[in-house]
Amino acid sequence: MAQVHETAEVSEKAGIGEGTKVWNFSQVREGASIGSNCILGKNVYIDTGVKIGSSCKIQNNSSIYHGTTIEDGVFIGPHVVLTNDKNPRATTKEGKLRGERDWKCGRILVKKGASIGARSVILPDITIGKNAMVGAGSVVTKNVADYELVYGNPARHQGYVCTCGEKIISIEEKGSALILNCGKCGEKITSKRKNDTDI
Repeated sequence: MAQVHETAEVSEKAGIGEGTKVWNFSQVREGASIGSNCILGKNVYIDTGVKIGSSCKIQNNSSIYHGTTIEDGVFIGPHVVLTNDKNPRATTKEGKLRGERDWKCGRILVKKGASIGARSVILPDITIGKNAMVGAGSVVTKNVADYELVYGNPARHQGYVCTCGEKIISIEEKGSALILNCGKCGEKITSKRKNDTDI
């Protein structure tokens, strides 16, 4: 059974998985789907239609907007924003308040095991790769590869991380692939090489 704080607002048309905890003043909108054993911290906003897998941690004051899919085991730090409008305007050219039909919703996919650090902003039409890590305070404007470490404004390639979260120090090149060797847990990971045109 899910545990929802009495001050949280969860739509009857939202799906909340077994063992998930929704803490005070959080809001989960209609059509949102949250898997099992997740934790939504204080004052988290989950928009309509957002899909969140199981065993995710979403920290205080984060906002996740329509068009976002988050896979299993994802960590989202406090004050993170996942946006969905590339060209935000309050009104049309005619001066009328814009409605849902007046804008195109961007998409964000956060793959299994990825981490997004505190106060980061993820722009629309972005994929954050499997077990990738976005450092705190980053503005992500381009896709992030599996196991890639990015940070900054705009976020740029800073190396790779292991599944355990440690930065990879030892990297072997093998054709178009990289072999990432973790000095802490000993895991060896095969990853695609980043293109020079990527982050």
